[in-house]
Amino acid sequence: MIDLASLSANFGIISPELSLLIGASLILLVGYIKNLGKICSSIALLALLLALVFSLHQWGRQVSGFFGMVTCDGFGVAFKIIFTVVAILALLIAHRFLTAKRIERPEFYALLLISTAGMMVMANTTDLVVMFIGLEIMSVPLYVLAGFARRSLESNEASIKYFIMGAFASAFLLMGIAFVFGASATTDLRRIVADFSFIVSNSQAYMFTGVALILIGFGFKVAAVPFHAWVPDVYHGAPTPVTAFFSVGPKAAGFAVLLRIFTFGFGRMVELDMVFWVLAVLTMTVGNVLALRQDNVKRMLAYSSIAHAGYILVAFAVGGAEAVSAAVFYLVAYTMFNLGAFAIVTLLETRSGCKSEFSELAGLSKSSPYLAAVLALFMFALAGFPPTVGFVGKFYIFAAAVKNGYIWLAVIGVMNSFVSVYYYLRVIKTSCLDHHEGAFVRAPYSFSIILVLFITVIGTLGLGFFPQRLLEFSQAAIFAFL
Repeated sequence: MIDLASLSANFGIISPELSLLIGASLILLVGYIKNLGKICSSIALLALLLALVFSLHQWGRQVSGFFGMVTCDGFGVAFKIIFTVVAILALLIAHRFLTAKRIERPEFYALLLISTAGMMVMANTTDLVVMFIGLEIMSVPLYVLAGFARRSLESNEASIKYFIMGAFASAFLLMGIAFVFGASATTDLRRIVADFSFIVSNSQAYMFTGVALILIGFGFKVAAVPFHAWVPDVYHGAPTPVTAFFSVGPKAAGFAVLLRIFTFGFGRMVELDMVFWVLAVLTMTVGNVLALRQDNVKRMLAYSSIAHAGYILVAFAVGGAEAVSAAVFYLVAYTMFNLGAFAIVTLLETRSGCKSEFSELAGLSKSSPYLAAVLALFMFALAGFPPTVGFVGKFYIFAAAVKNGYIWLAVIGVMNSFVSVYYYLRVIKTSCLDHHEGAFVRAPYSFSIILVLFITVIGTLGLGFFPQRLLEFSQAAIFAFL
């Protein structure tokens, strides 16, 4: 029986994406009209708030449209909410920074909206081709955003490196989709699941090759080792608010698609368990070890993001509803404390002539004790100290690993968390105990930065003390397809 509703062009299920694209188009139309360029950030914020309202309205619905290529379910809507919140916080972080660095232009806000819309397309489908289209909608604006400080050689280098590595990743992904299509005659994961045994028995080589190439393609996007080499240079060279957006938004989108593909579509391939086991161990270990050597805060946080990707990959190795729910929980938690940390780095960089070196943090506690305390809170959360939500997130992931018999994987994860304590405490030690040579230049506060810090502090501590609501949210998100 054909579901006629799924064949219709139901624009209601893509209303969040449409609001972002309309907002981006409006910004590009009015951005360079005299006296209207200043309202571009307000237009972008309004478009994001509308997208958030539309996404919340879709919560609990289970419909599809556009010939089944677009799926509106709890999983996709949950990630739409995450993407929108990330974009709102990144927008608030960026406004003062762009003005201080004299690089504020209307297209920044348009690119941010278009990239966020691409993330939503990725999470809102079960079709591999539509996932690829969403990936490109997300990625192309990111290449431009990485080089947005066009007078900076580091920013230009970041853009070129990100573009080249992104092109390689897209090539691997597209070839993988072609192999899967050759094996199954479809790119719809629902049809692949229905005929999985038949497909594998008749076209095993094509199927396994396609799955491997898809994993490599998205391995680049989530910065899994050994596909991580681009991360430190891109994170370091890009403008700091853009780095903040990179560190959470595209990573969450990549994991959303990986969860769709490898827990729903190809979850019955038992061979993948060991692959994800190895990827998780390599990613968390290499990220933490290399972070120990960094003297630049942005590069340290870049390697830290690689390590946190390894913690999330533990859930892929374990599999099952509990582990996947823990992965979604951790992504939301990581959004809070990681964006908070980057907000403080951005605030400090708005000082004239200041960069994101560890030495720039010296004397922070004497000049801005509350800011130093908030920075310490985010570092404790990144390290996984209680009572922050970082501790709760790691606890859920490692507990799921132990319950399913992956004891050594959990042990390695805990040991890596202990290793990470060193470089996170180094940030706290530098900001609280070291003395700054000369007078410490106070950071110029703005309402938007204060609002971001307030939201992220409440999220980091509040979800740590009361994690049940977030856990229920993550469980409801994965219920639709597991």
